[in-house]
Amino acid sequence: MWAGGDEGGDGSREPTARSHDPGTHAPADVTVGPAREGERATALGILDMAALEVDREAVMAGEREVLVAVTDGRVLGALVLDGERIEAVAVRPGRQGQGIGSGLVAAAAAHRERLVAEFDAKLRHFYENLGFDAETEGEQRCRGVLE
Repeated sequence: MWAGGDEGGDGSREPTARSHDPGTHAPADVTVGPAREGERATALGILDMAALEVDREAVMAGEREVLVAVTDGRVLGALVLDGERIEAVAVRPGRQGQGIGSGLVAAAAAHRERLVAEFDAKLRHFYENLGFDAETEGEQRCRGVLE
């Protein structure tokens, strides 16, 4: 669980530490941290753009941890955690390839002893670059573990 809940006591977003690969981080103008009130719905919209399915009711009820990458008050990417499992991670199409997704995963890893992700085989390189041990499951799916 994140210290301090969804936001700092003064309403500010407390940036999360990056971990595992010091070269992996979101751009300097992007803050990664727990979603604030109102950002969960935006996070779901970003996941919808990526055609990723999550338990929407659990996300909105606060039963899932949601990390967001934000710049100038705009949510650029989101990651949903169900315990140690990454349920989904997505970045707005215009901001992909800029380290935002990596920053979200690294921030989640900074607060977990272990992370597990199931993903399309085309994302294997992304997860392996973040330190996940990935195994192929089926023709086009992989499962990765980061400890």
